[in-house]
Amino acid sequence: MVVFGLQQAKADFISFLGTPNDALSGNTGPFGKVVVHLVDSDTATVTFTSLTNGGNIYLFGDGSTAAVNVNATSFSITGVSGSNAGTGFTPGPYTVENPPGTSNISTFGDFNGVIDSFDGFTHSSDKVSFTLNNLTGTWSSVADVLVANADGFDAVAHIFVTSSPANADNGASVTGFAGETGGTVTVPDGGATAMLTGLGLTTLGLVRRFLIG
Repeated sequence: MVVFGLQQAKADFISFLGTPNDALSGNTGPFGKVVVHLVDSDTATVTFTSLTNGGNIYLFGDGSTAAVNVNATSFSITGVSGSNAGTGFTPGPYTVENPPGTSNISTFGDFNGVIDSFDGFTHSSDKVSFTLNNLTGTWSSVADVLVANADGFDAVAHIFVTSSPANADNGASVTGFAGETGGTVTVPDGGATAMLTGLGLTTLGLVRRFLIG
């Protein structure tokens, strides 16, 4: 008997923090990557990852470390974690400012899910991850998890600019905010995984029957 299936990996929604405010306008973007992964219809993970450009790495920290505009009437943010591969950093601790309610962030408008980190450059992160839990509805696809706010942005981060590789002793040359608009739905490498059970044995049996006649 042949048992034959194809398991399709879930797509990610990938976008970039490429729009700087005035404080960051002299730096080369994009400043970070935002990846949304739909775990199931009411659970998604979001990961902000620093990028390196122009000899600088752009870290996340302080108030409004990472913020998103979630497409849900009621939701929670759990499992916030962060890291920094640089020297001399102690990322976090993190607090969830919202939900409920909204916060206006720089020139990027209101966001309903905001994560803060402890003040100071040495507490900044090169990666921040968290889980979104839709409490009153479901998301039909990964592209539905976030939605643009009234100013056209669905994610923003508080950026610390420092030379790469990051070292806490170097400090930040400037701080500012970078926002993200749009994105691309991408299936991860190895997205389609074939599951074949018993196919090899069945094939051998068919070959044997053919040879014997």
